[in-house]
Amino acid sequence: MIHPQAIVDSGAKLGKNVEVGPFTIIGDGVEVGDDTWIGPHVVISGPTRIGRNNKIYQFCSIGEAPQHINYRGEPTELVIGDRNTVREYCTLNRGTVDGAGITRVGDDNFLMAYVHVAHDCLVANNTILVNCASLAGHVDVGDCAVLGGFTVIHQFCRVGAHSITALGTIAFKDIPPYVLAAGNGAQPYGINIRGLKRRQFSQASIEALRSAYKTIYKSGLKISEAISELEDKAVHQTEVKELVCFIKTSERGIIR
Repeated sequence: MIHPQAIVDSGAKLGKNVEVGPFTIIGDGVEVGDDTWIGPHVVISGPTRIGRNNKIYQFCSIGEAPQHINYRGEPTELVIGDRNTVREYCTLNRGTVDGAGITRVGDDNFLMAYVHVAHDCLVANNTILVNCASLAGHVDVGDCAVLGGFTVIHQFCRVGAHSITALGTIAFKDIPPYVLAAGNGAQPYGINIRGLKRRQFSQASIEALRSAYKTIYKSGLKISEAISELEDKAVHQTEVKELVCFIKTSERGIIR
């Protein structure tokens, strides 16, 4: 399953049924799980761990050194989970010692062409990063988030679960869970209702989130006042509780 024109370092570990295309280079310290397909002209540098059943298309750069001026060759790593699709020309960099030392991508994610995941990012599960979406360093993306094409997320920002961004969104602050964001800098435009319905959220949950959104963004209350008003509701409503927790723990502040 290894093309004769591929180069696989003796220090790399490949699982069962791994396929490697021509002119691909897999370096020392790389681990690839079973049934993963790696196309032609891919460069994977270590330390990098890649799970099972992934598909990595041509011209990707995986696990290269972080683009960080203070990086001095420390043994940081990139960890990729299972069943991810990484399309053409994506770049995923290792972590830095200034962060956790790890860049991590979870399971079942779809990274379209030219996506960039910088050092120390945490991408959860079931996300979609559309063409040319870019994450600066230390960005945290929650489960089932969708980043539209050419979306750019500033370093140290968080993107909440089940949120979605429009084409060309640029975020300098945190995007709360379940919110639709657009613009430069990003502003909220309601709840991601279509996405929630597609994922079979109940109508009661959607209505609770709509009401919470109005309290946060339409009531004229300060954030602290809105949170105080929502905390009682959050006790009985999981999605609202998650929204409140996200906002309370935001260090950069949320988009408004």
